[in-house]
Amino acid sequence: MKMTRTFRTIAQVAIMTTALVLAFTARATIYVFDANLDGPSESPPNASPATGFAQVTFDTVANMMNVDVTFSGLLGTSTASHIHAATTTPGSGTAGVATTTPYFAGFPIGVTAGSYNNTLDMTQSSSYNPAYITANGGTTASAEAALLGALLADEAYLNIHSTVFGGGEIRGFLVQVPEPSTMALLALGAAVPVIWRKRNKLRG
Repeated sequence: MKMTRTFRTIAQVAIMTTALVLAFTARATIYVFDANLDGPSESPPNASPATGFAQVTFDTVANMMNVDVTFSGLLGTSTASHIHAATTTPGSGTAGVATTTPYFAGFPIGVTAGSYNNTLDMTQSSSYNPAYITANGGTTASAEAALLGALLADEAYLNIHSTVFGGGEIRGFLVQVPEPSTMALLALGAAVPVIWRKRNKLRG
């Protein structure tokens, strides 16, 4: 009976801890989004062999957004890159450009491969497409809220345009990445019931 109570206590603690972590994550001020970029993910899809990876880190307290992109194998040379938002359906469709047009400041243009890392001040109008600000409340604050909302809803994507594919050669939808600590605790919460069932089976 003592061991049974111990396992019951472990299960209760794991469930409570998981609930607390989820509550904390919901109020997190830093969000990370990843996207794998390729031709088949474009709209319309294409057969480009190019690939890329993008990570966007959004800090809602500092009002900063870091954009980290690597790509290679473009059939044409790069002409533009930006984030589009918001699509009407999560993970699919097209939308207007949300960030600076035609490309992020300092993005490698005229190449088939490259990397980019820059932090945008989301309180500055220069971080957005002017049309996006106008369409989303008319201020940088309202545009920032709209972009973050689109990212959290899986309705924003990053793509790279080229001389061969003017509408976009590779793209990927930005998907939120859970914090490592959250994943670990969620795994613990899932593992405890399994341990509990195995122990009861052995006792039976």
